[in-house]
Amino acid sequence: MLEVMKVTLSPRGVRRVLARHPWVWRSDVLELPEEAGIYPVGGKRGVLGWALVNPRSLISVRVFHFGDTKDPLGALWKNLERALAYRLEAYRADSDAGLRLAFAEADLLPGLVIDSYGRHLVVQAHAAAWEPLLEELTTRLQDALEPHSILARHDSPLRDKEGLPRYVRPLAGQPPARATVREGEVRYRVELLGGQKTGAFLDQRDNRLFLGREVAGRGYRRGLDVFSYQGLFALQVSPHLESVEVVDSSAAALAAARENAALNRAENLIFTEANAFDLLRQREKSGEKYDLVILDPPAFAAKKTDREKALKAYKEVNLRALKLLNRGGLLATASCSHHVSEADFYRMLAEAAADAHRLVRIGARRGQAWDHPLLLTVPETHYLKFALLEVLT
Repeated sequence: MLEVMKVTLSPRGVRRVLARHPWVWRSDVLELPEEAGIYPVGGKRGVLGWALVNPRSLISVRVFHFGDTKDPLGALWKNLERALAYRLEAYRADSDAGLRLAFAEADLLPGLVIDSYGRHLVVQAHAAAWEPLLEELTTRLQDALEPHSILARHDSPLRDKEGLPRYVRPLAGQPPARATVREGEVRYRVELLGGQKTGAFLDQRDNRLFLGREVAGRGYRRGLDVFSYQGLFALQVSPHLESVEVVDSSAAALAAARENAALNRAENLIFTEANAFDLLRQREKSGEKYDLVILDPPAFAAKKTDREKALKAYKEVNLRALKLLNRGGLLATASCSHHVSEADFYRMLAEAAADAHRLVRIGARRGQAWDHPLLLTVPETHYLKFALLEVLT
């Protein structure tokens, strides 16, 4: 049964909700319940919305419905229905695809991520109020999607911040340890029980496909894919180059990339285990040249105070990459740090190009895949920046 106690917000907390941002920090909450759950939130104006509330979390309030309602739980499930409907055509059209079915706050499902890998669903719930709702969530996913299995991957460090235990367990069916996913003409393995995120980085899917199309027919010879993880960018471009070097500091990531290369019979990939910063400096010093360099680094800015340090790191790798490129070559570069804004990202790229003494044209400005939607009033949902740059001189 839902509690009726109202969570009282400070004036600043009220302003955030009125501006349609779902998060209210603990410091902007005047009155909180002792237990996590679903509660109305508001101030002097009355109820401003309904939220997943957790007094143990720094983000104490996560609004999922703005305004009052007599059926808050029904409103939450309605948000799930809308999220699934938005992707349903794509889900039904390709049973082997990787697809994000729910994108947390961007779908007004705070703290909930659901990904599909070949009809095997992986759920990550980072908000405490989802725990007692997992059984009904499972039933609704089964009824709407008829998946082969559903797995709870509740092993993220984000759960520590919510005061939640970490665990991995099936919610429905028998989830396999691994699944095979198709991305265009490329197939790759996903570790459902481990690996990064829910098993793969689906947010870059559309950018990988885009880059494969852009490189086709250019007559390029050498490519360099740095921070490669599973080698998925390299696999998309490998049919159009003589060779692509796949670089990562993780032996496990390179093992996965090798397996994916074998799965696709891509024999022109070279695998190098190295620190990206060291390797780029060494290649520049030795005078190596490439027609294509891909940079898909991890989030250098995990928190706001990391922003300046992160921008220096991004500039370093991009400057080195630009120096390695032949005239007419392409740099495909990204940032997944939401604390680094799009304006910050392109300003950094301009500074890197200037310091590298290269004239660079922007061929494309892109972001995350379409199934990772953006909310204008929630800048945190716009975290991925992707640029395709062409070196003119």
